[in-house]
Amino acid sequence: MSLDQLIKNCKRNNAKAQEELYKRYASTLFSICLKYSPNYADAEDTLQDSFMVIFDKVSQYKGKGSFEGWLKRVTINTALQRYRKHTVLDIINEEKIQDVNVEVDQESISLDFLLGIIQELPDRYRLVFNLYVLDGYSHREIAKMLDISEGTSKSNLARARVILKDKIEAIKSRPLRQTQTR
Repeated sequence: MSLDQLIKNCKRNNAKAQEELYKRYASTLFSICLKYSPNYADAEDTLQDSFMVIFDKVSQYKGKGSFEGWLKRVTINTALQRYRKHTVLDIINEEKIQDVNVEVDQESISLDFLLGIIQELPDRYRLVFNLYVLDGYSHREIAKMLDISEGTSKSNLARARVILKDKIEAIKSRPLRQTQTR
């Protein structure tokens, strides 16, 4: 079935079409859920919530732009709504932090390790880092999405980078044998 026909059938609440849509996009959207969730179980819940929203709002998709892009935006927004609903953001002293560059030697540090340390970031930092670095949102957009100031978004990104840099440098300073087992 073509994507256009699949979308039309989903707009008619056709259960078979919804199942097909889920099968086509669940793994792609789950990877987004993992980025924005503190753990695997929460990511699974976010994926289910996202598909409920997608099926409910698919009639709002007017065929402008990529359907997959629309699905991803719905999923990110669902993850952020879950975060806002379940988390009280701590107010912290947002002092200026110098932006840092993180040098990664791809041969000594695995992608799984990098994704793991990103996942370990405090929620606020992980969300801002993912939105800015991995999904390309501006600080203005992030501020609006998370209901924070642009300065707080920039500060959270800088703090996330400092934490990641420290963890990467700690791994790099370990003997080679220990680093390879990660």
